[in-house]
Amino acid sequence: MLRQSGIGGRWSRRSASLFWFLVAALLSLTVPERAPAADEDREPPVLAYAARIAGDRARTRIVIDLDRKPTFEVRYLERPDRIVVDLPAFTFAFAADDLKARGLFKDVRFGAVDARSARIVLTTERPAQLALAEVQADEAGKGFRLVLDAEMVKREVFDDLVKRQAWSGGKAAVGAEASEAAVAAARGDRLGTSSPEPGGAFVIAIDAGHGGIDTGAIASETKTPEKDITLAFAKALQRRLAREPGIFAFLTREGDEFLSLSERVTIARQHHANLFVSLHADKLRQDNIRGATVYTISDKASDRMAAELAERENLADAIGGVGFASEPAEVTDILLDFTRRETQAFSVAMADSVVSSFEGQVALINNPHRFAGFRVLQAHDVPSILLELGFLSNKEDEKVLLDESWREKIAELLTAAIRRYREPVLANGG
Repeated sequence: MLRQSGIGGRWSRRSASLFWFLVAALLSLTVPERAPAADEDREPPVLAYAARIAGDRARTRIVIDLDRKPTFEVRYLERPDRIVVDLPAFTFAFAADDLKARGLFKDVRFGAVDARSARIVLTTERPAQLALAEVQADEAGKGFRLVLDAEMVKREVFDDLVKRQAWSGGKAAVGAEASEAAVAAARGDRLGTSSPEPGGAFVIAIDAGHGGIDTGAIASETKTPEKDITLAFAKALQRRLAREPGIFAFLTREGDEFLSLSERVTIARQHHANLFVSLHADKLRQDNIRGATVYTISDKASDRMAAELAERENLADAIGGVGFASEPAEVTDILLDFTRRETQAFSVAMADSVVSSFEGQVALINNPHRFAGFRVLQAHDVPSILLELGFLSNKEDEKVLLDESWREKIAELLTAAIRRYREPVLANGG
């Protein structure tokens, strides 16, 4: 019994060993290798180590410094109006106050959505679009920056962005396509105006100075506000330019409304203006000074009178309750600097053309082409002049500024100046 039991015990152990060997072999054929942990093949989050925001109620720029280049998507949402930027996994290592809401944005939120994605939500004060949304290499070539340039648009333009997004099944634009999609959606009638500029036309922005709560100067004798005089001249010039082939002229304001200085510049750029002409009729302490003056932009004023005039004109935003905000810092770019210099040269050429057209026809002050730091002339890519038609502190100037026939004469002379300026610009491919 003991031997039989022992023999039976030995066979049982051998049978068991064989059984488990066969089980293991079968399992090795049917059970896949262990899948790697979910995080093993995941890239580390993009590091966002610095951020800044600058701008005003017309244009606001956000720049976020990154350790590497991410993809991203842009969406537009309403109720409330928001611009949403969807990102891959991000680590936001900068202080929340670095992106404190300002300018076009009344709320800025950012953070992780889940382990694989993050999001920036920009709630806007007014309808806005991203005119630029791209990742750029930094100057050192060691990192990248996400640049988001938002600008104001009319309600119908924003609504169209939301609708187009819905028609495409909710797909968002990715990377540089975000900027292209925003521009394409608003091209042709970007501001919702009734007369979009025809393709290929030489586009002129006519800016009637002041408006709304900002009356500008008040005429000494008739008490007529400057804002009414500049609008009347702007409309006369637009009517005259409408008869010129190949030219499309539009008004930055068509009625008695307040526009900030930055809004005026943004409107010109949104229409792809080739020239910006701002009309004014200021007032001086000396009532014996009269005549027209043409100004171009410069960091340093040509004289004390130009400096004082620029200071007064730049206060227009404060009168309208708009807080001063520096322009969004441009990304350092040699091409941008070249564009500024070229634009300034064209602005000077236009100013000289106006002076030549006016000479012998209307009164001009001494040294009629002057320069100063006018914020309304700040577009780096749009040649711009500010024309002081005369001074409401002078009786002779006030009289002609209110004369309709003189207004038509000025429109004719300005049209001739624009025609003379345009010819070499077109010849050079401008």
